[in-house]
Amino acid sequence: MTTQTTTWLWLKLLCLTLIATLVFEHSQIDILISEIFYTNGHWLLQKEAQPYKFIFYDLPKALLILFGIYLITVLILNYKSSAKTNPVFNNASDNTFIISLSAREISYLLVVLIAVPSTIALLKSFTHVSCPNHLLVFGGDLPYLNLWQNRIEQTSAKCFPAAHASAGFSLYGLAFLPTFYKYRYRVFEVVTVVGWTMGLYKMLFGDHFFSHTLVSMLLSLTIACALSQVFFHKNIRQKTIIIQ
Repeated sequence: MTTQTTTWLWLKLLCLTLIATLVFEHSQIDILISEIFYTNGHWLLQKEAQPYKFIFYDLPKALLILFGIYLITVLILNYKSSAKTNPVFNNASDNTFIISLSAREISYLLVVLIAVPSTIALLKSFTHVSCPNHLLVFGGDLPYLNLWQNRIEQTSAKCFPAAHASAGFSLYGLAFLPTFYKYRYRVFEVVTVVGWTMGLYKMLFGDHFFSHTLVSMLLSLTIACALSQVFFHKNIRQKTIIIQ
């Protein structure tokens, strides 16, 4: 691994995100996958059906909000307890709040948790892409248009990229923490499963196409990676020196 490779990884991920958008958004692949969840004029799951809504929608959102509040609390307590010394959670043996994470790492996690869903929400309001359940092909009343056509039509729909899944994908920030560096692939796998589980739930009742969740995943990973370059550039250089 070289410094240049690590530094420009976010740009490669951004390019991959754009390619995925061009290839999969408004495609037969999306239609074919959604048809699996739409049979005999009905989606496999009703939008408000319980306990699925609680398990796959309300609970994950609540846990992520609590996690963010927890991180903010740790930073505040650390700031109050050590104005002139190292943060208590820099040392695992002294840590009573969170395992071996520095203030910089916790700040990074907070920024990623906020930046990822906010960016996705902003894009949703700009793209005006319809959900599958809005479309004529799936019992709705809107034609299936591509991204550019939706922009021109200025429909009220806001379904691309997938926002709910992005909340889960925002945890990709954990994979870029220097402290968790040796566990980064395992973290990536777990977060991917969490994000796609949240995304699949929305696909079951036609709130999103496959491409909506795919692009949300790639964009979330891009944002987490780009922000890691800002927060941990020195750590990356040190790891590169050690490897070399």
